[in-house]
Amino acid sequence: MGQMLLQRSRRICLTVLALAVAGCGNVNDQAGAGGPSGTSSPLIEAASTKQNAARFLTQATFGPTDASVLQVQALGYRGWLDQQMATPSSSHLAYVDNRFEQIRLANPTAALDATHFYESFWLYAATSPAQLRERMKLALSEIFVISLADPVVEIRGAASYYDMLGNNAFGNYRTLLEQVSLHPMMGVYLTHMGNQKEDPATGRSPDENYSREVMQLMSIGVEQLNPDGTVRRDANGAAIPSYTSADITEMAKVFTGFSWYHPTPSNNTFLGRNRDPESAVRSMIPYANYHSTNSKTFLGKTIPAGSTDARAELNEALDVLFNHPNTGPFLARRLIQRLVTSNPSPAYVGRVAAVFNNNGQGVRGDLAAVTRAILLDREASTVGTGPGSGKVREPMIRLTNWMRAFEATSVSGRYLVGSTRANVSLAQAPLTAPSVFNFFRPGYVPPNTRLGAASLTAPEFQIVDEVSVAGYANTMLGAIGNGIGTGTDVRATYAREVAIAHDANALADRMNAILLYGQMSGRLRQRIIDSVNSVAIPGGTATAAQINTARLNRARIAIYLTMISPEYLVQR
Repeated sequence: MGQMLLQRSRRICLTVLALAVAGCGNVNDQAGAGGPSGTSSPLIEAASTKQNAARFLTQATFGPTDASVLQVQALGYRGWLDQQMATPSSSHLAYVDNRFEQIRLANPTAALDATHFYESFWLYAATSPAQLRERMKLALSEIFVISLADPVVEIRGAASYYDMLGNNAFGNYRTLLEQVSLHPMMGVYLTHMGNQKEDPATGRSPDENYSREVMQLMSIGVEQLNPDGTVRRDANGAAIPSYTSADITEMAKVFTGFSWYHPTPSNNTFLGRNRDPESAVRSMIPYANYHSTNSKTFLGKTIPAGSTDARAELNEALDVLFNHPNTGPFLARRLIQRLVTSNPSPAYVGRVAAVFNNNGQGVRGDLAAVTRAILLDREASTVGTGPGSGKVREPMIRLTNWMRAFEATSVSGRYLVGSTRANVSLAQAPLTAPSVFNFFRPGYVPPNTRLGAASLTAPEFQIVDEVSVAGYANTMLGAIGNGIGTGTDVRATYAREVAIAHDANALADRMNAILLYGQMSGRLRQRIIDSVNSVAIPGGTATAAQINTARLNRARIAIYLTMISPEYLVQR
């Protein structure tokens, strides 16, 4: 693969990346506004150019392909969104169950492990026709977090949870919040599975973990918000809290008495004994004798004492969160950050929040309408140049972008990429965050950077350091050169790129179109052209194999230099 040249390019680009991380400026080191901040109209319906279509797909999918670009141009943005929302996604649970049957045929005592879920993730991220739904699964999984890094989270349960997020991606937020709250894997991860009512005799009080995190991370946030997502402040300029410790304690009583599904529930099944085979994938059920019957007062709501109907009280509590004025702007900002930009303007957040509050037909919480509002907003289609514009591409999405752009295929058919969580790899893997706060916090401000000086957020920079930067560069060097995964299972042939590899300018144009949606700088373009031209295509008595190897190396160099450039790493 022209190893000496590529290793030299890697060293150069690591230096460039380090400078980019330190300064967080754009490729031309210009400062400027992040994007429009005033009222704006929705995006036009048609994608006028391939570049516009590719940029839209970069936000809405796991990466554009030549075919998907043409599809967006043919259908228009709204038409493509409508088609995608009507396309069901494949089941990760069904995949995991099928793999379990396969491995048990070879070894009757074999057990599932996280790699079987990872297989389904990489397979569907790379190949599923339901790209928008798959992309939304990942976005939602980074807000409603469970993690396979915690051994209490079971493989089948995690696959079921991920499916549940996809099934609700274009449904109603209220339904999603309820199904998240009752999913057994959320129950074990945030410890409200088997949560018991208070007992004054022993001093036992309900576990408060989920009541805290469902408010802080999944619905209203810690500070009161204006409709545009800006923080409400008191007369002294201090942020006004959205809830108190008393609210957490009182709401925790609501989440008592829920435990494992069983067709004939008992004290034993509440305690996790004699579990039903499907209990990891079926919603938790209420056990009345473990549910608090005391009164519960939180967020201005009081549930009177005496009720043993845990499910009814859960519905009341979730209705309070659903109808809270914070929920629209809170969720709007979180989803915009996952898909479009780390620092959306208040006006952008406000427009999306308004759609959450009312989809135009009097419905609150319509996530299909919210998704359209995010992706069709003029701010989403505007390429910003300032340090606050855009977002760092998540490492997992960079890898799927490579798979899709260059039609990488799996030799085994199972996409044996495995975990990429280690810092020496991508520092990120699906459903494997180190905590309920995901791999990165939505409000993370990188210290000692231009972003930090401007108090701008850049969540993904929380997993960027010298080790992870080198890990990504090395991972992509191997993937682009030979493939990735067990036995380099996932590989690309670069047929289209090899066909034009004799022309360095054409290769640069190809990278610009498929990876940078027409935004490549002249500086990067020249670097690619010079590096490609440094690998000569032999003539004379050279064999066809020698010629093809040279052409392949030229293509790989163009791809690698593009994918480790700051221009690519920051999605604008």
